[in-house]
Amino acid sequence: MKKLSILFILFIGLINAQKLTSTEISIINQGDINSALPIFQTTDENQHKTLLSLSTEIDPTDPNTAILVKRMKESLLSTDGGVGIAAPQVGINRKVIWVQRFDKEGEPLEYFINPVIAWKSELQNLGPEGDLSIPEFRDQFYRSKVIQLEYVDLKGQKYSEIVEGFTAVIFQHEIDHLFGILISDKKEKEMGDSYKKVDAFKKSDSVTR
Repeated sequence: MKKLSILFILFIGLINAQKLTSTEISIINQGDINSALPIFQTTDENQHKTLLSLSTEIDPTDPNTAILVKRMKESLLSTDGGVGIAAPQVGINRKVIWVQRFDKEGEPLEYFINPVIAWKSELQNLGPEGDLSIPEFRDQFYRSKVIQLEYVDLKGQKYSEIVEGFTAVIFQHEIDHLFGILISDKKEKEMGDSYKKVDAFKKSDSVTR
């Protein structure tokens, strides 16, 4: 009986943790709910703090989540060539992202709620990245070539899929935002790191192991 009580308390705690605060609801519904939300910038001290904060899970079936998802898309569409956006970039520290799927026909924009990278390959690619929240910053970064992604939609339906290439890079970048990781800080932390070049097509890689 005691164990059941503890599990019930933990369950209630999880549900409450997903509930949006009054401040978050106010931000999500400010102005025209069909318009873009402003994109936070590192040049503003308070906005920078939000960008550096950890995000928590969100209730996918909350009507305000649907509004947030829609307005985030408008925010991304308002940019000059942006390919992804995370909720902290519009002032909401919750686990919601949009990603342009270059791995699909038509390269559609798709939303992902409570996304998790369940696995990523050791093999990495080096490529350029910029950020909608960091003006005039662009550099080269290492990212895993392949990831396994888990997430839910607005109905709470769970999904799992394997993503690779440039789209996998976008997912890794946006999910970093959910952990308060900015590419400018990432570059500074990686200054002392060294990377070994890998030939992905060596014959030795084809042996069974």
